[in-house]
Amino acid sequence: MHVTVDVKGETTHEFDLEAVPTTEATTGEPTYADLLREIDLSPHEVSVLVDGRPVPEDQPVDSEHVTVLRLIKGGSWNRCDH
Repeated sequence: MHVTVDVKGETTHEFDLEAVPTTEATTGEPTYADLLREIDLSPHEVSVLVDGRPVPEDQPVDSEHVTVLRLIKGGSWNRCDH
């Protein structure tokens, strides 16, 4: 299966699911965590959505389109003393 992973506001990645390496803990089917690893993101810093709904990262991929939302993104913090 061909999967598109859209990191909202950033990049889009295309994968042939059969070519995605799996972790030892899985049943041989790539999980959403496996997709995140391929794009150098941690499940701790993102939410994975399918059809607008969150999915567990350890669930086998069963959708052709995945949206990833970063929970934390770099930036600057300015302190204002008033």
